[in-house]
Amino acid sequence: MGDIRSYTMNFGPQHPAAHGVLRLVLEMEGETIRRADPHVGLLHRATEKLAESKPFNQSIGYMDRLDYVSMMCNEHGYVLAIEKLLGIAPPKRAQYIRTMFDEVTRILNHLMWLGAHGLDVGAMTAFLYCFREREDLMDCYEAVSGARMHATYYRPGGVYRDLPDRMPQYEESRFRSEKDMKVLNEARQGSLLDFLEDFCARFPGCVDEYETLLTENRIWKQRLVGIGVVSPERALELGFTGPMLRGSGVEWDLRRTQPYEVYDELDFEIPVGTNGDCYDRYLVRVEEMRQSNRIIKQCIDWLRKNPGPVMVDDHKIAPPTREEMKDDMESLIHHFKLFTEGYCVPAGEAYAAIEAPKGEFGVYLISDGANKPYRVKVRAPGFAHLAAMDEMARGHMLADVVALIGTQDIVFGEIDR
Repeated sequence: MGDIRSYTMNFGPQHPAAHGVLRLVLEMEGETIRRADPHVGLLHRATEKLAESKPFNQSIGYMDRLDYVSMMCNEHGYVLAIEKLLGIAPPKRAQYIRTMFDEVTRILNHLMWLGAHGLDVGAMTAFLYCFREREDLMDCYEAVSGARMHATYYRPGGVYRDLPDRMPQYEESRFRSEKDMKVLNEARQGSLLDFLEDFCARFPGCVDEYETLLTENRIWKQRLVGIGVVSPERALELGFTGPMLRGSGVEWDLRRTQPYEVYDELDFEIPVGTNGDCYDRYLVRVEEMRQSNRIIKQCIDWLRKNPGPVMVDDHKIAPPTREEMKDDMESLIHHFKLFTEGYCVPAGEAYAAIEAPKGEFGVYLISDGANKPYRVKVRAPGFAHLAAMDEMARGHMLADVVALIGTQDIVFGEIDR
């Protein structure tokens, strides 16, 4: 037999399975990995520094662009930290809307993860199925904010506006017959809540389809079972959160342990794995989609019965309505001051964390009493997970690196802030 020679290999950044601009320097012995060294910095956008040079309310849009697959959840962490410093709480209806859209975002994130993970490992059909459902939820983002991805919908004191009474409709075109259009618009005749209710009714069947494709598929199991095993104790030591921690068997979820908004009023379960391998993390995330569906249904029921304001009634923090702004001089001044200078936040510091789809997303703010933060620090879940790549990959084969990147659900926007 010929000697097996050690060599160094670059995995990414131009690699279809690198999920962004990940560059892994792998020390290989034949096909076996001896060391994996993640190189970050190729995307660095200085989000935290930019946020320190702008008024508090002008940085919400930057948060969307951190983990650009779970947009509203990033806004949520930042907005909660500002609200802590200001000492305000949003109206109950706004809290339910935020909770509902957090769970819509969780499903969006997990659909993207499942499609990409399947594609990485070689299951192409799952990707097409997942994007079919993603499109509906993207339309919900667009209906409330006007943007498909970077919504900037959450604001300190509530949300930008109440839920719309009408969903956007598909229009007839030379690519779409009238008959096709009727089918596409069937669930869009009512309000956003009607559309989401229809989605929630059929989504469990869609998850069943994904599971039919993958869960007992022998190739899928051969690629995931026993790969990247992390014990519960080690997962805690490494700073894992979210499905990475729960996949190792630790039942820790901020929605339960440190409830925020209205999670303590809702009924849902926390899925937990037993083996801490890639397959368990897959099962945890699939079950999370079903639980998120349950939460959205409960939010829809409450929101139907309880109309009310979705923003605090303080024009120092929340802008006046367009009508007021056009009619009343004082409202015009409020509007102008708010969107040019923002508002001064009392001196102090606050940390607010939420259970984002990938784990604990936290924002630490220090205010010196000015209209812009003195310091912003984002605690991104993906950063701690990527740091464990070396430990998880050692002794595995090159092909397993792809499965590991998939199971960590890496999105580089939050890692390379």
